[in-house]
Amino acid sequence: MNLVEATDLHKSFGNTHAVNGVSLQIAPGEIYGLVGSDGAGKTTTMRLLVGALKPSRGAIQVCGYDVLKQTEQARSAIGYLSQRFSMYEDLTVLENIRFFAEVRGLSSSEWSPRSMEILEFVGLDKFKDRRAGQLSGGMRQKLGLASALVTRPRLLLLDEPTTGVDPVTRQDFWQLVIKLVAAPLTSTPSPLHPSPNGRGDGGEGNGGVSVLISTPYMDEASRCHRVGFMKNGRIIAEDTPSNLRARLNGQVLELRGSPLDTLRHAAHKDEDVEDVQAFGDRSHIRVRVGKSKIVLKRLKQEIADAGGRVDELRSVPPVLEDVFIALSDNEYESVSRP
Repeated sequence: MNLVEATDLHKSFGNTHAVNGVSLQIAPGEIYGLVGSDGAGKTTTMRLLVGALKPSRGAIQVCGYDVLKQTEQARSAIGYLSQRFSMYEDLTVLENIRFFAEVRGLSSSEWSPRSMEILEFVGLDKFKDRRAGQLSGGMRQKLGLASALVTRPRLLLLDEPTTGVDPVTRQDFWQLVIKLVAAPLTSTPSPLHPSPNGRGDGGEGNGGVSVLISTPYMDEASRCHRVGFMKNGRIIAEDTPSNLRARLNGQVLELRGSPLDTLRHAAHKDEDVEDVQAFGDRSHIRVRVGKSKIVLKRLKQEIADAGGRVDELRSVPPVLEDVFIALSDNEYESVSRP
C-alpha cells in the first residue's frame, strides 16, 4: 500500500490556482522529488498533504488516514520540515527537540533517548547545548530534520531544505536523507525509525520511511527515485530520472566557443534547432527528433558565417534541466505524461 495517495488536488487563492489537479502516489521507502520553479505550487502541495491547508477539491490519504477527516492521526505519521527555519532561537538544540516532542505528546522517557540518537545521526550531538540562533545555516537545517524525526514519522515532507546553504552542506544533508531511507526497519521501533504501522507500537505493516522533497535543483532531483515536474500548479511529467532523461536521447548537443551571443544566435536560426540554453560557459542545443547528425554537420559552418568560433560541438546525454525546459514548452505539454 502506498504511504501517500493524493487524488485530483485543487487549491485556489482568489483567482490564483496554486494547485490545479495534482495527483501523487508515494510508496514506502521511496524518495519522491517535487521539482519546479518558484510559484509552481510545490509548497502549497506539501501544506495540503500535511493538513495545514484544506483543498478546494480532491482527496488525500497518508498511511491509510484520510487527511481531511482524520487529520491528527495522519499528522502523527508525518515529519515536516518547512522552507523557513521554524525553531526557537533562544532555546538550545536539545530544548527545541524536547519542545516539539512534548507538543506531539511524547513523554521524557520516549523523547530523551530518542533525541540523543537522532542528534548523533545528524551530527549535532556535540552541539546539543548551543542555542539555535547561534547555529550555521546547515546546522539549522539539521536541527529541523532532527525535530521532524523525533516522533518516528513514516513520511518526511521536506520543503526545499537545502535552499541557501553551501554545496558541502547540501551534500551532507542528502547523505542523511539517503541513509535514513536506506536503513532497514526492524520489528522493534528504534529512535530513528517508525514502527512498521507508523504508530510506534510495533504492529504489522509495510515498513519503510518515505520522503517527499521539493527542490529547485536538478542535481538533487537526480537523487530521487521518482520525480514530478511542476508548472503552474500541475505535474506536467512524472517518472524516474533516467526515464525522464531518455525522452530527449539523441536530441541534445553541447556547444562551446565564442562569442557566446553569436553562437546562440546562429544556433537559434537553424531550422532544426528547437531551443538553446546556457549551461555555464557552454550551451545546450535541443534539436528535432532525428536531426542531430544533420545539425552537427552544418552548424559549425553556420556559426563561422556569423563570425563565431566553435571550440567544441558534440552530442551529449540530456540532463534533467534539458527535460524540464523542453516539457515547459507548450509544444511538449500535450505529451507530458508517459
